Amino acid sequence: MGLSEDTNPVEAYLVALDEPKQGTLRTVRQFVLDVIPDAEECISYGMPAFRVQGKVIAGFAAFKDHLSYFPHSGSVIAVAGPEAAQFATTKATLQFRVDTPLPKSVVRQLVTVRLKQAFPDGSDSH
Repeated sequence: MGLSEDTNPVEAYLVALDEPKQGTLRTVRQFVLDVIPDAEECISYGMPAFRVQGKVIAGFAAFKDHLSYFPHSGSVIAVAGPEAAQFATTKATLQFRVDTPLPKSVVRQLVTVRLKQAFPDGSDSH
């Protein structure tokens, strides 16, 4: 029932990665989909992303020595709470180890904050 890598650009991105990056990002991907199961998986700014009602809510990417989570908003990380603060951050990204996924609670908080920003009237129906 799932999309093949030919039709799912996020899957194509992931299969091109070596372990442990691939497995770590697959876990983060599932954590995002646990919060927004109806999200459209896409590529935004050259990286895997999740779109809800046309708005990009979250994304991630692999780099040489780390992985990054992108909330697609410059203000999400600052208000995501103390759990997110334990990771290396910039205004627009949260970096984590190639072999250790972000905790599910951190992903849930980041996605929830972004959804509230993107849909302040609650129209995302999540």
